[in-house]
Amino acid sequence: MRSSVFLLCVVGLSLTQIQFSSADLVKQTCRQTPNYDLCVQTLRSDPRSSHADVAGLAMVMVDMIKAKSIATLHRISELLGTAPHPKTKATLRRCAELYDNAVLKADIPSAMEALKTGNPKFAEQGANDAANEADSCERAFSGASPITSFNRSVSDLSRVASAIIRLLL
Repeated sequence: MRSSVFLLCVVGLSLTQIQFSSADLVKQTCRQTPNYDLCVQTLRSDPRSSHADVAGLAMVMVDMIKAKSIATLHRISELLGTAPHPKTKATLRRCAELYDNAVLKADIPSAMEALKTGNPKFAEQGANDAANEADSCERAFSGASPITSFNRSVSDLSRVASAIIRLLL
Protein backbone atom coordinates (compact mmCIF):
# COMPACT_ATOMS: atom_id res chain seq x y z
CA MET A 1 0.00 0.00 0.00
CA ARG A 2 2.77 2.45 0.93
CA SER A 3 4.67 1.68 -2.24
CA SER A 4 1.53 2.43 -4.29
CA VAL A 5 1.06 5.78 -2.58
CA PHE A 6 4.75 6.58 -3.04
CA LEU A 7 4.57 5.59 -6.71
CA LEU A 8 1.50 7.81 -7.24
CA CYS A 9 3.30 10.74 -5.61
CA VAL A 10 6.37 10.25 -7.79
CA VAL A 11 4.29 9.99 -10.96
CA GLY A 12 2.26 13.06 -9.95
CA LEU A 13 5.40 15.07 -9.27
CA SER A 14 6.92 13.94 -12.55
CA LEU A 15 3.84 15.03 -14.52
CA THR A 16 3.83 18.37 -12.71
CA GLN A 17 7.51 18.82 -13.55
CA ILE A 18 6.80 18.07 -17.22
CA GLN A 19 4.04 20.71 -17.25
CA PHE A 20 6.27 23.26 -15.57
CA SER A 21 9.09 22.41 -17.98
CA SER A 22 6.94 23.02 -21.06
CA ALA A 23 5.60 26.29 -19.62
CA ASP A 24 9.16 27.30 -18.81
CA LEU A 25 10.28 26.44 -22.34
CA VAL A 26 7.55 28.66 -23.80
CA LYS A 27 8.57 31.55 -21.55
CA GLN A 28 12.29 30.99 -22.10
CA THR A 29 11.80 30.80 -25.86
CA CYS A 30 9.50 33.82 -26.01
CA ARG A 31 11.98 35.95 -24.08
CA GLN A 32 14.24 35.66 -27.12
CA THR A 33 11.65 37.06 -29.54
CA PRO A 34 10.74 40.64 -30.43
CA ASN A 35 7.25 40.33 -28.90
CA TYR A 36 7.19 38.29 -25.68
CA ASP A 37 3.49 38.80 -24.93
CA LEU A 38 2.32 37.85 -28.43
CA CYS A 39 4.61 34.83 -28.40
CA VAL A 40 3.39 33.51 -25.04
CA GLN A 41 -0.27 34.21 -25.84
CA THR A 42 -0.02 32.51 -29.23
CA LEU A 43 1.86 29.46 -28.04
CA ARG A 44 -0.35 28.97 -24.99
CA SER A 45 -3.43 29.07 -27.24
CA ASP A 46 -2.28 25.91 -29.00
CA PRO A 47 -2.27 22.64 -27.02
CA ARG A 48 0.66 21.29 -29.07
CA SER A 49 2.94 23.77 -27.30
CA SER A 50 2.61 21.94 -23.99
CA HIS A 51 4.52 18.96 -25.41
CA ALA A 52 6.76 20.72 -27.92
CA ASP A 53 10.47 21.34 -28.12
CA VAL A 54 11.75 24.56 -29.72
CA ALA A 55 11.27 23.17 -33.23
CA GLY A 56 7.68 22.27 -32.32
CA LEU A 57 7.09 25.76 -30.97
CA ALA A 58 8.40 27.16 -34.25
CA MET A 59 5.97 24.95 -36.17
CA VAL A 60 3.07 26.17 -34.03
CA MET A 61 4.00 29.77 -34.84
CA VAL A 62 4.26 29.04 -38.57
CA ASP A 63 0.82 27.39 -38.43
CA MET A 64 -0.49 30.56 -36.78
CA ILE A 65 0.97 32.70 -39.58
CA LYS A 66 -0.84 30.47 -42.07
CA ALA A 67 -4.14 30.78 -40.19
CA LYS A 68 -3.85 34.57 -39.95
CA SER A 69 -2.90 34.81 -43.62
CA ILE A 70 -5.99 32.82 -44.59
CA ALA A 71 -8.10 35.12 -42.40
CA THR A 72 -6.49 38.10 -44.12
CA LEU A 73 -7.39 36.72 -47.54
CA HIS A 74 -10.98 36.23 -46.41
CA ARG A 75 -11.12 39.82 -45.20
CA ILE A 76 -9.64 41.07 -48.47
CA SER A 77 -12.28 39.11 -50.37
CA GLU A 78 -15.04 40.70 -48.28
CA LEU A 79 -13.61 44.16 -48.85
CA LEU A 80 -13.28 43.64 -52.61
CA GLY A 81 -17.05 43.21 -52.74
CA THR A 82 -17.69 46.50 -50.98
CA ALA A 83 -14.75 48.76 -51.86
CA PRO A 84 -16.13 51.72 -53.82
CA HIS A 85 -12.85 53.24 -54.96
CA PRO A 86 -11.00 51.63 -57.92
CA LYS A 87 -7.57 52.35 -56.41
CA THR A 88 -8.57 50.62 -53.16
CA LYS A 89 -9.78 47.60 -55.14
CA ALA A 90 -6.55 47.47 -57.11
CA THR A 91 -4.48 47.62 -53.93
CA LEU A 92 -6.61 44.93 -52.29
CA ARG A 93 -6.11 42.72 -55.36
CA ARG A 94 -2.36 43.26 -55.09
CA CYS A 95 -2.48 42.29 -51.42
CA ALA A 96 -4.51 39.20 -52.27
CA GLU A 97 -1.77 38.19 -54.71
CA LEU A 98 0.91 38.76 -52.10
CA TYR A 99 -0.88 36.65 -49.52
CA ASP A 100 -2.04 33.92 -51.89
CA ASN A 101 1.05 33.47 -54.03
CA ALA A 102 3.87 34.51 -51.75
CA VAL A 103 2.70 33.72 -48.24
CA LEU A 104 0.37 30.75 -48.67
CA LYS A 105 1.91 29.08 -51.71
CA ALA A 106 5.59 29.81 -51.14
CA ASP A 107 6.73 31.31 -47.82
CA ILE A 108 4.70 29.30 -45.32
CA PRO A 109 4.94 25.93 -47.12
CA SER A 110 8.70 26.35 -47.50
CA ALA A 111 9.04 27.26 -43.81
CA MET A 112 6.98 24.23 -42.79
CA GLU A 113 8.90 21.89 -45.04
CA ALA A 114 12.23 23.28 -43.85
CA LEU A 115 11.23 22.77 -40.21
CA LYS A 116 10.12 19.21 -40.95
CA THR A 117 13.39 18.41 -42.69
CA GLY A 118 15.61 20.11 -40.12
CA ASN A 119 16.68 23.07 -42.23
CA PRO A 120 16.05 26.09 -40.00
CA LYS A 121 17.88 28.55 -42.25
CA PHE A 122 15.25 28.13 -44.99
CA ALA A 123 12.45 28.13 -42.42
CA GLU A 124 13.71 31.44 -41.05
CA GLN A 125 13.81 32.88 -44.57
CA GLY A 126 10.21 31.78 -45.19
CA ALA A 127 9.04 33.47 -41.99
CA ASN A 128 10.96 36.65 -42.83
CA ASP A 129 9.51 36.67 -46.33
CA ALA A 130 5.97 36.35 -44.93
CA ALA A 131 6.61 39.40 -42.73
CA ASN A 132 7.95 41.33 -45.71
CA GLU A 133 4.89 40.48 -47.83
CA ALA A 134 2.51 41.68 -45.09
CA ASP A 135 4.55 44.86 -44.73
CA SER A 136 4.49 45.37 -48.52
CA CYS A 137 0.73 45.02 -48.56
CA GLU A 138 0.38 47.62 -45.83
CA ARG A 139 2.74 50.07 -47.56
CA ALA A 140 0.83 49.71 -50.83
CA PHE A 141 -2.06 51.62 -49.30
CA SER A 142 0.06 54.73 -48.71
CA GLY A 143 -1.95 55.65 -45.68
CA ALA A 144 -5.08 54.23 -44.12
CA SER A 145 -5.37 50.55 -44.89
CA PRO A 146 -8.61 48.67 -44.31
CA ILE A 147 -6.58 45.62 -43.26
CA THR A 148 -3.90 47.16 -41.06
CA SER A 149 -4.65 44.93 -38.09
CA PHE A 150 -4.40 41.81 -40.28
CA ASN A 151 -1.13 42.90 -41.88
CA ARG A 152 0.38 43.78 -38.50
CA SER A 153 -0.71 40.47 -37.06
CA VAL A 154 0.88 38.47 -39.88
CA SER A 155 4.03 40.58 -39.74
CA ASP A 156 4.35 40.33 -35.94
CA LEU A 157 3.68 36.57 -35.88
CA SER A 158 6.22 36.11 -38.67
CA ARG A 159 8.91 38.02 -36.81
CA VAL A 160 8.27 36.00 -33.64
CA ALA A 161 8.41 32.77 -35.65
CA SER A 162 11.65 33.89 -37.28
CA ALA A 163 13.22 34.56 -33.89
CA ILE A 164 12.17 31.15 -32.58
CA ILE A 165 13.49 29.44 -35.71
CA ARG A 166 16.77 31.32 -35.34
CA LEU A 167 17.25 29.52 -32.02
CA LEU A 168 17.51 26.28 -34.00
CA LEU A 169 20.52 27.48 -36.04
